[in-house]
Amino acid sequence: MTGPDAPFLRTLCSLRWLAVAGQAATILVATWVLGLPLPQLPLWSGVAVLAVFNLYTQLRPEPADTAPLTAFGHILVDVIILTWMVSWSGGIANPFGSLFLILIALAAFALPLRWALAVASACLLGYAASGLFGQPLPAGYFNALDLNRWGVIATFLLSAAVVLIFSTRLAIALRERELELSALRERFARNEGIVALATHAASVAHELNTPLATMTLLADDVAERSEEPEVREDMETLRELLVQCRERVLALAAPASNDGPGRAHSTAQQVLEQWRLVRPTIDLHRNDDAPLRLPLDPGVGHLLMVLLNNAADAGEQAGRPRVDLSLRIEGDDLIGEVRDYGHGFNARAAVLPGKLFGSSKSEGMGVGLALSHATIERLDGEMWMRPAQGAGSRVGFRLPLAPREETP
Repeated sequence: MTGPDAPFLRTLCSLRWLAVAGQAATILVATWVLGLPLPQLPLWSGVAVLAVFNLYTQLRPEPADTAPLTAFGHILVDVIILTWMVSWSGGIANPFGSLFLILIALAAFALPLRWALAVASACLLGYAASGLFGQPLPAGYFNALDLNRWGVIATFLLSAAVVLIFSTRLAIALRERELELSALRERFARNEGIVALATHAASVAHELNTPLATMTLLADDVAERSEEPEVREDMETLRELLVQCRERVLALAAPASNDGPGRAHSTAQQVLEQWRLVRPTIDLHRNDDAPLRLPLDPGVGHLLMVLLNNAADAGEQAGRPRVDLSLRIEGDDLIGEVRDYGHGFNARAAVLPGKLFGSSKSEGMGVGLALSHATIERLDGEMWMRPAQGAGSRVGFRLPLAPREETP
């Protein structure tokens, strides 16, 4: 069962099995121990109907969603069966008639007000019907006062157990729902910032395209006029950087779809080459069996670039400009981990995902990790941050390689 009332219906099913067992035990004890000549056929028929209904409820195909009307129908069946059982075993003289209050309490806990009032009305009608049409309790081995006293005690114990079990399970379900809502609110707030950032980036990309093209032409012109090999080599490096910047700008201005221009899949080898061009002073070590020719989603390429840049910044601040990269395929997952040799991180502050526009670096904008974690969530992956042995930290991710099926 799904929907807001699903935990309530599951709890009702569990309590109903308790009611079936309790009713059967009560009939046996009243008949064979207390010597009460109760009508067996009507009472055992009520127990059987309640058991069959509960079995049908648990075995039938689960509905796509639940509504208060469904929960009211479940409680209405319980009210009818309880009215039937009480009417054939003493009417309102039966101490178990106070179990109608349990059904009212359950409805008040979990259902909207109008449905709780409907359950209360049904219980009042059931109690009145058992009082008007109930069969008198026959005499047994014990007098009526003793039977009533023990019945009140048993009813109190049963009511306390039911309320405790139900309220505990309902409180757990409510806490889980609150945690889910809190996580959704945080994700929504972060996604709003990311959407605003993407919109602004697209507009800025159009403004930067022309200056970058002009700078590329100027770099070519300077390289052609210069006769010094060092200047030509520097100009060639500058031109490659400008071309890379222009490609990134075009990607920002392109639509967000995977098949749009500027959204082509790149390989890990291409991502690493681009990163080496930007950070040539960093000593990069990677595993020899890394799947460098594996096509990467544009978001995954950006994720890898962000992790490498963060690790490079941490290493440079500590005077150890080295980054270790591990890429491997396990089953249908791509697992990557980037290790830096910086000063490490504050365990209290290193929480993923980070807040958008909040950065621990003095010159950082706080966008990289937030965007990276959004990519991880979009691809149904996971991300972690751990301290490294010796010095630095390790940030890793796990992403499914198989294409996901979009749910309608």
